[in-house]
Amino acid sequence: MNATYPDKPSPFPRPQDVPSTSAGFSRTPWLSSPRRNAANLSIPHLREALHSLESKMATLLSERDLLESRLEQAVRLQSPVQRVPNDLLSSIFSIAVLDGEEEDSITLSNLMLVCRYWREVAIHTPMLWTRIVMGTHRSVDRALLKLDRSRSAPLYICLDFSPRMEHGTVSTESIVTAMDLIRPAIWRWKTFHLTVPSRPQAHVALTRCREQAPLLEVLSIRVAHSMQEDHYSTPPLPLFERHTPRLRSSSFTSFNFGWDIALLSNLRVLKLGGYWNGFSPSVDVILKTLRACPQLEELVLRNMSDVDPESCASLISESSEQQDDFALARVSDTRTIQLPRLRKASFYYSGNLRTRTVFSLLSFPALERIELCYLDNVSPILECLRKQSLTVLPLRHLRIESCFLNELRFARLLQRLPALNSLELVDVEDVTSNLMRNFAAPPVSQTWVCPKLATLSLEGCTSIEWETIRSIVESRLPPHSRAFPRQTARQASPSPARPAVSSASVSSASGQRPAVSSSTSSASAFAATAHILSHQPATSSASHAVGRPVRIESMDLTRCHQISKEMVQWLRMYVAEVKCETVKSVWGEPSLS
Repeated sequence: MNATYPDKPSPFPRPQDVPSTSAGFSRTPWLSSPRRNAANLSIPHLREALHSLESKMATLLSERDLLESRLEQAVRLQSPVQRVPNDLLSSIFSIAVLDGEEEDSITLSNLMLVCRYWREVAIHTPMLWTRIVMGTHRSVDRALLKLDRSRSAPLYICLDFSPRMEHGTVSTESIVTAMDLIRPAIWRWKTFHLTVPSRPQAHVALTRCREQAPLLEVLSIRVAHSMQEDHYSTPPLPLFERHTPRLRSSSFTSFNFGWDIALLSNLRVLKLGGYWNGFSPSVDVILKTLRACPQLEELVLRNMSDVDPESCASLISESSEQQDDFALARVSDTRTIQLPRLRKASFYYSGNLRTRTVFSLLSFPALERIELCYLDNVSPILECLRKQSLTVLPLRHLRIESCFLNELRFARLLQRLPALNSLELVDVEDVTSNLMRNFAAPPVSQTWVCPKLATLSLEGCTSIEWETIRSIVESRLPPHSRAFPRQTARQASPSPARPAVSSASVSSASGQRPAVSSSTSSASAFAATAHILSHQPATSSASHAVGRPVRIESMDLTRCHQISKEMVQWLRMYVAEVKCETVKSVWGEPSLS
């Protein structure tokens, strides 16, 4: 007999308990009957659904990126840099790239990589593309790009075809190609620098310069092989049709241009060098050029053969022993040339006779720097400087290298140079300790010689004693309250029969060394012992500072073999910069620099 059991409650719904679709509810696939519709659950349908979702997600992501970029741009526009006008930003770029003598191409590239806006501003700034440099290893395409982007702005041209070992032989064809490239823009040239190996190449290149150059201000032509003999002594056609109204600086090195006065008129800077034998300018040519440049500020004459000594005329001097020093070349015009703005003059192996004659006819009341190198006897030139100092001569820098001079004349000149700040004496054998003692403490009745002297170079001067150098440094040290002897009662009321003297001089006369305080420097103590400071009155330190010279800040003792290592170390205690020759130790290490 079969037993019946009541139905147990089941956790899962039964089919008859599920609401019917007629009630308004759609049956979900996972709640439908086990027999699902195969068409709705097919693989292509599912893949299509996934692709649709991915498309919608991609669209949303692109919209999000667009909104983020707009937000970033809106935030960037709030920055003060982005609100800078284009003109001001162009000026900032020009200062950053063109501040130095050469173009900073790395800075320009970095500026163009910041953003598109900066790149557009840089491209449309003509001043950034005005410096064109061409040479053996320079890109021609880069020059073409700069010519295009510079538009109508003035150009700074530099053609550097220097003969270097790593560059090999410089072909004339490359020089002509470069000149033909920049020739159409001659009317925009502001500066033009040309460096070639030989004179034939210089003449071939400059035959392209036939148009006028109304904006040209600086002209520099340099032939590297100045000693080379050739047949190109005839200058090319008149350069720039002799129309350079703004030319202010001319520099010619071994280039024969017939000494055309059109290229040497109204100049501020004149540099001539590398002229030998028959190509060197005569004294009349130099004087004619200087008369055509009344506003000249810098004059440089380097590496020239001297004029013929047979064309000299000896001037009668006061003493017969100085007659040879005043031998001058004959000139057609002996009038004095006034150069009120001449500030710098450099004569480097320019011919002793030529330099002496030119210098004797110049008036230079504003001269601040002068260099006299490899000119044999410069005593007549020093005498011309002394005569100029009788009126006004604000000379600050004086360099004499490998020349002979008269110590007495040089000492008389130094007494007339109160503004001298730098003195360089290189390989001057006539400089002795007697001359250098003038820079130490003067007698009571005299004033300091060159009180503003801060830089002293004695390179190769081996005849100067160490005690002289030491006394110069010590006497020019700043005053100290205990560096001078104190005033005693006996000094306050001196007896009428005996003048008052300092305690340093009294102790030295009696053979006793004066007592020095522990805080007193060794230099000051030595100065008091050596009568260096004995002429100073024993008053307060404030009064000592009046009229005292400045301290020596730099000293060059290279190739001065009489100066030992210990002496250099002593100098470095009181001089900020001491230059000397490097001495190697036993193991090859530099022990002195």
